[in-house]
Parts: sequence; C-alpha cells; structure tokens
Amino acid sequence: MAGLFDYEFQLDEIKKHQPPLQKLNEIIDWELFRKPIEEALNKDDRKSNAGRKPYDKILMFKIVILQRYYNLSDEQTEFQIKDRLSFLDFLGLSIGDNVPDRNTIWLFKEELKEKDLSKKLFDTFTSKLISNGVVAKEGTLVDASFVKVPKQRNKRVDNADIKKGAIPLEFGKNKNKLSQKDCDARWVTKYKTKEFGYKDHVSVDQKTKVITSYTVTASSTHDSQAIKELINEDDTILYADSAYKSQEIEDYLKENNVKSKIINRAYRNKALTNNQHKLNHKHSKTRVRVEHIFGTLKTSLNNGLSLKSIGFERIKSITGLLNLTYNLLRYEQLVRLKNIPIMKS
Repeated sequence: MAGLFDYEFQLDEIKKHQPPLQKLNEIIDWELFRKPIEEALNKDDRKSNAGRKPYDKILMFKIVILQRYYNLSDEQTEFQIKDRLSFLDFLGLSIGDNVPDRNTIWLFKEELKEKDLSKKLFDTFTSKLISNGVVAKEGTLVDASFVKVPKQRNKRVDNADIKKGAIPLEFGKNKNKLSQKDCDARWVTKYKTKEFGYKDHVSVDQKTKVITSYTVTASSTHDSQAIKELINEDDTILYADSAYKSQEIEDYLKENNVKSKIINRAYRNKALTNNQHKLNHKHSKTRVRVEHIFGTLKTSLNNGLSLKSIGFERIKSITGLLNLTYNLLRYEQLVRLKNIPIMKS
C-alpha cells in the first residue's frame, strides 16, 4: 500500500518535468488577486457558521486558471483535480483534501461573470507588470481573433429575429430553450469558412508580447470598430494590419498623440507606391508578433479559443480569464528566458 513517502516521491518526479503552469507558483504572488476577488464577492457572505466552510477564493481562482490552461469543462476539471497529482500540487492540495465539485466551480465562474471580475483581475495583473517595468510600452500591436462557440441550429424566422437583436417569440415562451440558445453570437465568413461566435480584440506590448487590454464583441463586429477601447493613454506607437486603415482612425490616433504604423492598403484604381510597399514590409515584421499570441491561445492552451459556453456575458468573462492566463504564462516565460526580475509582492 502506498504511503506518504511514495506520494512525495511521485510528486518530486512530476516536478522535475513540470509544465509552465506549475512554475507559476514559484513566481506569482497569488495573494495579489485576493483583495479584488473578496471585495467583489463579499468575503463575509456566510450568514451562518453552519455547514461546510466555503472554499478559499484564491483556490477557486487558481482552479479557473487551471481550467483555462487546459480548456476543460467543469466536470473534467473536477475529475482531473482528483486524478492528477500535478493539479493537486498547483492548487496546494493533498490527496484526501476536499475538492470543489463541478457545481461549485460553475457557481464561482458565474459570480466572476456577474461582477465583471475577469476584467478587474486582468487589469490588476497588467497594472502590476507595468508598474514593475516588465511592460515598457514602447509600441502597441492590435488585432482580433475568433472565439468559437457551439453552433446554433435555428429556424430561419428565429435567425431573422436574432439578427435584428430581438429574442425569437418561441424562445421567449420557453425559458429552458432560451437558456440553451446563444442570441448574441454571430456567423461570419473568413477565408471561405463560416465561423460562429465572438471576437477577442487585443492590444499587445510589442516588446514583451504581453496583452495590455482587450475587449470582446460578436464576431460580426469589424476589427477597426474596437480600436478606441484598445488604445491606452500611454500608448505612443500603434502597429496594425490594413483592416484598421481609415481616415477616421488616423485622425483619432493623431488626436491622441499616437504614431500610426498601420499597414497601407491598396484601393481600386490606386495601387501602393514603392515607398508604401517598403513601409508595409518594415512594419509587418513587428506587427506579425501579435499573431504569436493567438497561436499560443489556440495551441499551447489546448484550443483555448474554442469554448463550450454560450452567451455574451459568459464568453466575455471566460475570454478575460483566457487572456489573463496567457499573461501569467507569458510572464513566466519572460522570467525564465529573458531574465526579467521576479516582481516583488
């Protein structure tokens, strides 16, 4: 029968080959997130001492980060925590400890959604990176990527109502049916492929590839429409692809003292000049770095931009957690590969 020594030996062996997520415990002060979580979720929300003590908020927060890293459902998350020593170790749990069940995990995520906490937690960590000089703000990249959600199979008349922003009459009469329908996501065609879902618009520090701000919209929203929500007051240079090229955006950047390095686009009967071609080539070398972020979200985070949830508010919250998870992992890379100093508490 295995004993404590066997458990500790197995754990030591796992740590020798630990993935980046496990390494986060060595460099992240998770208590940084306690104040915003407990302030929003009312740390003294128990009106009675009866019953089981609520799970620690930081434990629950680390569980949803774990969930985003592996793109797991609530049911899968509960099982994997119980099954994998590496998950227990990351969460600071031991074999035999109580583990939050799928319903508890779901309820915690709903609380995050209701309080728009994902954005607050993202901003908390990003502000820490900026104040510690990890993010230098020497240039900003903007772009957007699809966030896929389960496809909806509706009647044509229902789809017509949804496109108008209205809830179909049949859905309104049946609350159970309405809860299973996503009336916020939209179909869009790109590269001859139809996608259903939302968009994750991001602003990225060009030097460190840290996401500094983001916004979530339906997938039918044009990339350029989110630009004002992505520009921060301390941005000085903006790199973007030609989808963002318009006189309105150029004027907005000029008004905010941001130098435009947006890729020039050719128009009908107006080809690009040699100088514009040279500038495009030069700026593209920097702009392409933003594609690496989406590559990480799709591959390293287990197809993280394909979600199993529905509804705008829920997708917005989960996408915020996904962007935060990316930043946590990117910070670990910067410490490990670029010798960035570990931030003080």
